Amino acid sequence: MKDTAKHQGLRNQLVSTLQQKGITDLKVLDAIKKIPRHLFLNSSFEDYAYQDKAFPIGAGQTISQPYTVAFQSQLLEIKKDHKVLEIGTGSGYQTAVLCLMGAKVYSIERQNELFKQTSALLPKLGIRPKHLTFGDGYKGLPTYGPFDSIIVTAGAPIIPKPLMAQLKIGGRLVIPLGEDVQVMTLLIRKNETQFEKHELGEFRFVPLLEDKN
Repeated sequence: MKDTAKHQGLRNQLVSTLQQKGITDLKVLDAIKKIPRHLFLNSSFEDYAYQDKAFPIGAGQTISQPYTVAFQSQLLEIKKDHKVLEIGTGSGYQTAVLCLMGAKVYSIERQNELFKQTSALLPKLGIRPKHLTFGDGYKGLPTYGPFDSIIVTAGAPIIPKPLMAQLKIGGRLVIPLGEDVQVMTLLIRKNETQFEKHELGEFRFVPLLEDKN
């Protein structure tokens, strides 16, 4: 679990890259500057951890490109103690970014192997989400809602209705929509029945899997 001055230097470079690509939220940049991303990857990828690239993390899943993590995090407009629902814990890197931004994070992962890995890793790094759970992200976490914001970290063909229902009025839902290539989509809940929709460019994600049983 080593985090060296060299790693810190690489993180500073990564933050400069993200700023050049248009990330302006200081809370996002500060979190990325602090979090040892190399510890979230298989050690054979350690040398690449601070490049702006996605990498495999096991169970057919990936750790998102830092720019994607930063872009989604910035869209959430997180304030301190906001309740955030994350669909797809994955490596836990996005979870860590949200926690360092001051959010109370509730996260769901449907791959048991990843869930176990991440549940063990985060406390070692001093990162404590409010709730990590193994389950179906399509259903959300109704018992803990409503949420100030919801982030989906896998490509979805549709916006799951339960997630829309668990969003506070004024809340923001960020989800990559589409089959092969996804369009980053932001929904802002205006009232009980109305949502404002923004489409914010194309990204590539692994698919959001729904439990079929």
